[in-house]
Amino acid sequence: MVTDGPATGGAGPRLAELRTRLHVAPLPRPWGPDVPVLHVVEVTVVDSTGATGTGFSWTPTIGAGAVQSLLDHDVATAVVGGPVDPEVVWPALWAHLHEAGSGGLTTIAMAGLDLALWDLAGRRSGRSLVELLGPRRESVAVYGSGVNLHYPLEELVAQVERWVEAGFASVKIKVGGPDLGVDRERVAAVREVLGPDRGLMIDANQRWDLERATTAMAVLEEFAPAWIEEPLRADDLAGHAELRRRIATPVAMGENLHTVYRFRDALDLGACDVVEPNVVRVGGITPFRAVAALADERGVALHPHLLPEISGQLALTLARPCLVEEVEDASLTALGLLADPPPVVVQDGELRASGTPGLGLDFTGALAGAAGARG
Repeated sequence: MVTDGPATGGAGPRLAELRTRLHVAPLPRPWGPDVPVLHVVEVTVVDSTGATGTGFSWTPTIGAGAVQSLLDHDVATAVVGGPVDPEVVWPALWAHLHEAGSGGLTTIAMAGLDLALWDLAGRRSGRSLVELLGPRRESVAVYGSGVNLHYPLEELVAQVERWVEAGFASVKIKVGGPDLGVDRERVAAVREVLGPDRGLMIDANQRWDLERATTAMAVLEEFAPAWIEEPLRADDLAGHAELRRRIATPVAMGENLHTVYRFRDALDLGACDVVEPNVVRVGGITPFRAVAALADERGVALHPHLLPEISGQLALTLARPCLVEEVEDASLTALGLLADPPPVVVQDGELRASGTPGLGLDFTGALAGAAGARG
């Protein structure tokens, strides 16, 4: 528990207000012709003492309006007047919202509130998120990542060269184009830049079916990928398990799994070697920690997906070291969404936290979208 006083009753602070604001952030390097912007729903909570906390929900292309509406109506109605401890609020709210779905829009919306409540707890106590959860290490390795399947080969190679120059010990690129020969050429070129000692991960972003994935990996395993990420539709756990039996490369998935139960199902089926929870898609820090505990219990590697300003802080508190993903020009900081310096610093391929109280996120109003603020 992270708040003063009991979870119920009048002794502790209560949640007095929840408000939202939609940000539409142009991507300096579009993720494709259909993904020129990302959507972030800023969530602010105010407790009965007047203290505030800020979190966010994140959805690149689809559903930002629905997420904001869910927060403004069903979430706010359920939580205003209640406790502010995120570990108390989360399970009750998830059960309340379950009729709208166990995951997806439901957990993405819940993440905005959960993150805001953790931020509130940190600000009220004067502690950073890392200090609240308990630091395990001072730094964590970062890998360079990009949504780059549409890049010409020369641009892809230049991106990888930037990552090497920045000191990243490993990188991740996209595969899954219509021509396997082109995929091979691109992976070969990247491996040549990296040399034998840097790690190379490849990500198909759900583009293959089982047979295509089997064929593709028979070709791409020549370049010693550390893992193949989301080779099949994320919902196809049985297919991932079968592919894992067929290939030598470790299988990574999890960015599109939304509950600890789906992660448990994936591990029970033998669907993956690596889990990659996205702190927003799973519903926030509270359920992320449950997924991390499950991974520890099963002895499975965990590497958080995207959002390094939060994922990096969480990585510093995990029982086992992991890698933090930084997509070029796509962090909250790079998108110009933060008014103050970010809560993490990446230098020479390592991430460290600044120690700012709470989550350390202060969103600027410059990029507020047409929907504006609500609350």
